Amino acid sequence: MKKVILSRRKFVEKTVVSTAAAVAFPSIVPSSVFGKNAPSNKIQVGQIGCGRIARVHDMPGTMQHDLAQMIAVCDLDRKRLSEAKILVDDYYKEKGQKVDTHMYEDYHEMLSRKDIDAVIISTPDHWHAQPAIEAALANKHIYLQKPTSLTIEEGRLLSDIVKQQKVIFQVGTQQRSSKQFKDAAELVRNGRIGKLHTVKIGLPGDPGGPIAVKELIPDHLNFDAWLGSTPEMEYSEMLVHPKEGYDRPGWLRVEQFGAGMITGWGQHHFDSAAWGMDTEYTGPISIEAIAEFPKSGSWNVHGDFMVKAEYKNGITMLTSGGFPNGIRYEGDEGWIFVTRGAYRATTSDPIPENNGVKSLDASNPAILSSVIGENEIHLYESKEHHRNWLECIQTGKEPISPVEIGHRACSVCLISHIAMKLPRKLEWDPISERFKNDTEANAYLSRSQRAPYGTLNIKY
Repeated sequence: MKKVILSRRKFVEKTVVSTAAAVAFPSIVPSSVFGKNAPSNKIQVGQIGCGRIARVHDMPGTMQHDLAQMIAVCDLDRKRLSEAKILVDDYYKEKGQKVDTHMYEDYHEMLSRKDIDAVIISTPDHWHAQPAIEAALANKHIYLQKPTSLTIEEGRLLSDIVKQQKVIFQVGTQQRSSKQFKDAAELVRNGRIGKLHTVKIGLPGDPGGPIAVKELIPDHLNFDAWLGSTPEMEYSEMLVHPKEGYDRPGWLRVEQFGAGMITGWGQHHFDSAAWGMDTEYTGPISIEAIAEFPKSGSWNVHGDFMVKAEYKNGITMLTSGGFPNGIRYEGDEGWIFVTRGAYRATTSDPIPENNGVKSLDASNPAILSSVIGENEIHLYESKEHHRNWLECIQTGKEPISPVEIGHRACSVCLISHIAMKLPRKLEWDPISERFKNDTEANAYLSRSQRAPYGTLNIKY
């Protein structure tokens, strides 16, 4: 992406033209006409952000399905951009397909292409809401990595625009497509542990680190655009991402770009917990927290912490690194624990291996073998998260992790982080999405945005 961004007016004008063309000449036609693997029968996908999570999860997770064809990649780091093209080209060559994946530094240019049906956004957290909103305005279907937004204000705007544009939007909370998380939530919702009263979520913090040393900006990185709407700062590799390789990036530990593990893994677990708590479209009514923050060094996200959230339905949710990583539902007749098991995104993640821990466990094994009856609650089932998104693009069905549910789960992360900053119990109104009678806390619901980047001036 170049430093000079397309004006909002020109972007919307291009969007209108693209939309009209798409209506006249659909890019997806019946398989009976061209054969199921014909290019015109595939969902044409562009990848925005080509770092670690894109390479190990989103790109292979999408390309494995014949429903899709990845035809374009975009990144502000030209080295990562060229390596992403090689990854895509080589993948299809191994399948006997000759391709020439297009490269973009400016995602607006990608969004203006009439032949791209959908985009995957795997950028750093501070670059989630804006490209997702602009993709929706361009009538592209969207797969967005969590967290859904950097602030509550951004998340609300994103959800409203996605619903207005009626595009298929999937949040990358892929635990919903893991059988054990669905089974746990379904058993809880059907009363197999009695009345649910407490949910305990295990989620670690991040360690501190050294003071960043100023370095020359690499020639292949558009650092000003990478910073986006966040404040200007001096470049240091430990605050951005590795110049070589794809280890866990330093920006994950810098509050300027996110909130740390409370959003990094928190949205996964809060989303899954809400599934079992039946609170997917609301939020807590109070939140309070204690947390340790580094006293020195440039990595400044939270370390050890404890968050207590209370819900209108009487459930208390406790979140801390002191609990095993996962979700424990406690009712008056037993408990259920669910986790990913020994999963780690990379060896540098601050997630301990859960060796020997069952991915699904209960106070009584009979709970887990209980059959959900025909007239009981049956939750949405998805076999694979990216495929669910692609299939919903074809059918128009709502995906398993839609935008409003994603926004609500992310909101719990963000107000938990706000509570870490303020040493008192905060009263939250999930309808107005504001704290009650607390000007100081409400000031955290948005952030200032550095022009010309940000969501504030998007016209819709």
